[in-house]
Amino acid sequence: MRLVPFIISSVLTIALVVVLSMQWGTVPPLGSFLSPQHGLWKNAEDVEKNFEADLSFPNLKGKVQVFLDDRMVPHVFAEHERDLFFVQGWLHAKFRLWQMEFQTYAAAGRISEILGAGAGDRYLNYDRSMRRLGMGYAAERSLQAAENNPISKMQYEAYAEGINAYIDELKPADYPIEYKLLNYRPEKWTTLKTALFLKYMSYDLAGKDDDFEFTNLRTIFAKADFETLFPIYADSLQPIAPRSPENPYPSKAAMDLHPPSHADSLYFTFQGDSITSSSLNKPDKDNGSNNWAVAGTKTKSGRPIICNDPHLGLNLPSLWFEMQLSTADFSCYGVSFPGSPNIIIGFNDYIGWAVTNAGRDVKDYYELQFKDGSMKQYWYNGEWKATTDRIDTILIKGRAPLYDTIRFTDFGPAMYDRHFKVDSGSLKCLAVRWKAHDPSNEGFTFYGLNHSRNYDDYLAAIKNFTCPAQNFLFASKSGDIAIWQQGEFPAKWRRQGDFIMPGTDSSYLWKGIIPQQQNPHLVNPSRGFCSSANQAATDSTYPYYLGNSFPVYRGYIINRKLSRMDNITTDDMKAMQTDNYNVKAEFGRDILLKTPVDRLNEDERKYLQIFRMWTLRNDPAERGATIYSIWWRELEYAIWHDDFEKTKLPVSWPAENVLVESLHKDSAYKFIDDIRTPEKETLQDQLVASLKTATGKLKQLEKDGKLEWGKFKDTKVQHLLRQTALSRLHLPIGGGAGVINATKEDHGPSWRMVVQLTDDIEAWGVYPGGQSGNPGSKYYDNFVDSWAAGKYYRLWVMKESEQNDKRVVGKLTFSK
Repeated sequence: MRLVPFIISSVLTIALVVVLSMQWGTVPPLGSFLSPQHGLWKNAEDVEKNFEADLSFPNLKGKVQVFLDDRMVPHVFAEHERDLFFVQGWLHAKFRLWQMEFQTYAAAGRISEILGAGAGDRYLNYDRSMRRLGMGYAAERSLQAAENNPISKMQYEAYAEGINAYIDELKPADYPIEYKLLNYRPEKWTTLKTALFLKYMSYDLAGKDDDFEFTNLRTIFAKADFETLFPIYADSLQPIAPRSPENPYPSKAAMDLHPPSHADSLYFTFQGDSITSSSLNKPDKDNGSNNWAVAGTKTKSGRPIICNDPHLGLNLPSLWFEMQLSTADFSCYGVSFPGSPNIIIGFNDYIGWAVTNAGRDVKDYYELQFKDGSMKQYWYNGEWKATTDRIDTILIKGRAPLYDTIRFTDFGPAMYDRHFKVDSGSLKCLAVRWKAHDPSNEGFTFYGLNHSRNYDDYLAAIKNFTCPAQNFLFASKSGDIAIWQQGEFPAKWRRQGDFIMPGTDSSYLWKGIIPQQQNPHLVNPSRGFCSSANQAATDSTYPYYLGNSFPVYRGYIINRKLSRMDNITTDDMKAMQTDNYNVKAEFGRDILLKTPVDRLNEDERKYLQIFRMWTLRNDPAERGATIYSIWWRELEYAIWHDDFEKTKLPVSWPAENVLVESLHKDSAYKFIDDIRTPEKETLQDQLVASLKTATGKLKQLEKDGKLEWGKFKDTKVQHLLRQTALSRLHLPIGGGAGVINATKEDHGPSWRMVVQLTDDIEAWGVYPGGQSGNPGSKYYDNFVDSWAAGKYYRLWVMKESEQNDKRVVGKLTFSK
């Protein structure tokens, strides 16, 4: 009788082994995933983990020591610079391997290899769009430029060798948990991956466009109405580089910027095709930042203070990795990008630098005319011209590969054609001209900044930066402050590139590149500060077209605060970086308070009264901030929706400042009237209607316990795979769009830094994450609560002689 139970037990055991070794859809093989020896349990890190090791690699020339402090920040001391970047690569891989590799898969259009095609081919279409945008092509050209520079070539190669040295010794049991979850393994790092990562930065910061949406707006608005709704310059603009006798703009453009004679009539016509879908995979429109530097004349110490908080997606693992890099020639501290060498934002013994996004339009679309369905020739300047073809192989998990032919033209790659349509019914063929396609070596900018000792070094370093254009801020111990909007900008006529342009000849091509010395800048301004918050860099007297949409209010409130401050300290700057005052609400408050109370019911009056008593601060416990946010959104909808609903096509809505400024200038603003009704609505009518609509939503929020701003906004820092268990949710933090503390639901200050350039530099910083990419480590998210509370860590610029300091918790020694 024992035989029967044995047979049954054996069969069940064999079946279980087979099941657990198979992958079911996106679920990894559970046997290996749950294995105590090899699976996720191996990723649980001992709280008292020892971080001591002696390591040897034949690639090294000399000795490198890494001291890990109590926040797991590595302080790297190398005898040779090449070894420094080897070890930086090794450390990035040790703490962030999956993140840095996954981002290069995203940049290269390889997500389908890991995740499959996705529902409705979501991931496959993403991959195709990235490849057709020319990300791989752009990275290859960038790498060629880097390899022509001996220093960059050395950096990229040493960095890749360091990453691969770590991967070579990594056992499958020790793979980061995401590899186990998705059932794949890391591949060798290449210098092209570093180029791809940096090109992904171009996509994230200079990949936005609204060409399709603006093209669609031509179908519903005449030119005058379009200009009213989409003005180029805001009334409340505080430009980054204001024109003044000490800072004059160029008197005229360096080239002829007259548009083709038929350009204006082409842009504003009610005929022609429209686009029924917007371009795919747009970066977050609020990818931006704040930075400012105050001169010693305005600080208590008499030395400059420089500040930065780049606003990006709030993710785990964090975009940033904090570290110190030191050789006998330089010592630099700040945050780095896992995936690229150097310190990206930070300071050294002489200077500090900070960056914000310029937001200039450097990506345009051109409509091509192909000769026939083969798409091998296109009409250009009166003749048929042959395309250059690139055949991409897209590997897809669980499916046969897709072979995609991309046609390259004088404009750039044909991103959309009959095989990859911009919309379901269109035969439009659109080529994209993007500045990121041009050869460039942005990484060398950061190498130069890491080594800079003065203003001239800084200026020489940033001249290597072409795309994505940034506002590079500078301050030095010697007392200088400066800001340059740096990039290679196409010289455009007014509105060039706001719409899809004809691609049958060269008349709509860019006329050239703005000379670097004519880029907007300030050097040691008499007002005592430089600042930027992604607003337009100049006023309308600058002879080149900047683009069509820039935020206004963060720049406005930063400049107002700095102009009123003296005897500034680092504590003042930390308080300012985390300030929640809503200046847009200040501008709009008098408009909303014109609401006739006698036309409101009890609930509506209650919310109006809460709004009336609001401090105009977006603090977490404030209810007025939620009321304002919802009410203002409903007012915009009430005033504009009837006009915009004339089309079902994707369109852009006016910028954040337009309604406030329009209503202040004209209480009988044309768009107040609802054209769908026989009555002529007044502003008071729309105020009442919008508050009534808002009240229904506010009552539900109050019932759900979410009327307070922090609970309504519900900020979270999500894992890159959007796994709830690996994310931090429901963070009690204020801020919001248009506020200096620009924290939204899943986007905001990704690194806060305040540096005072005294003889012994005083620096503070924090980011919403942790140094480790391992969710099983206590260093995975240990900075998040401090960040949410507006607290900072003192940044320790370690001296090698301080290796016995109590803050040191681990030491890694690298040698040949």
